[in-house]
Amino acid sequence: MSACCGPSREAAAPPRETVATAVRRQVPRGMVRIPGGTFLMGGDDPDGRPEDGEGPVREVRLDPFMIDPACVTNAQFATFVKETGYVTEAERIGWSFVFARFATGGVMDAGVPGAPWWAGVEGAAWRTPEGPGSSIGDRQNHPVVHVSWHDASAYAAWAGKRLPTEAEWEMAARGGLSRMRYPWGDELAPKGRQRCNIWQGRFPTAPSRGTMPVKSFQPNGYGLYNVSGNVWEWTTDWWGTSWEPSADNPTGPAEGTAKVIRGGSYLCHDSYCNRYRVAARTSNTPDSSTGHTGFRCAALI
Repeated sequence: MSACCGPSREAAAPPRETVATAVRRQVPRGMVRIPGGTFLMGGDDPDGRPEDGEGPVREVRLDPFMIDPACVTNAQFATFVKETGYVTEAERIGWSFVFARFATGGVMDAGVPGAPWWAGVEGAAWRTPEGPGSSIGDRQNHPVVHVSWHDASAYAAWAGKRLPTEAEWEMAARGGLSRMRYPWGDELAPKGRQRCNIWQGRFPTAPSRGTMPVKSFQPNGYGLYNVSGNVWEWTTDWWGTSWEPSADNPTGPAEGTAKVIRGGSYLCHDSYCNRYRVAARTSNTPDSSTGHTGFRCAALI
């Protein structure tokens, strides 16, 4: 993953522990039905990033599916942990990446090249998102963060669901609109009204509020909240399998080493990372966790 969007762990994580859980066989109510069919995936925005494989725009057909209207919250993840005893990768490894200005302590010596606003913080995990002494006490309805792809997949299986494919995520995020930059249209702030949680002011020095509740702002046409900004969202797809390499993108993560993430986060800013557009995409390794990455679940009908 690009360091401007979020760093990856350099070393391989310790082997994952297998947690035996009883999978719920019935998909809970409250999911949104996406009708399926054909849509135009990808983008050719003039300020897009060809090196990310946003294009070409192509026609994709999907079967109907279900998807959560919002990201999994701290409260929901806490229920999963209580019932299963699951321990996240950040907890087992002992640290995670935090926006440096938010860190409450435990900052490690090693920085992130090209992105000094990130810090590895000992003790940072989903319960302590800024490090030692921090908590989620007043953020029960905020998206859970510091969850790796493995952690998100474990939750989804326990809930009788799965993570969405990249194509499912984009179809749902578009909300029925075609070829628009954002889930609500082409204008970032129609009539001057903010529609998503992205960085406000000069980055990285302006104040930031971090995550917001998962149902902040108006939902899109399908009833999905915060598919632009707030937190990045894991998908099932491996980076490199959804598009063809080109002269614009001869490098990047090797195929099969990173998972696609979508949606942007509260740290995205037009001056360096406008990946809160619907077509935008990037990736991170499955064992990585940060203070601005979460997930929502999907399921077949």
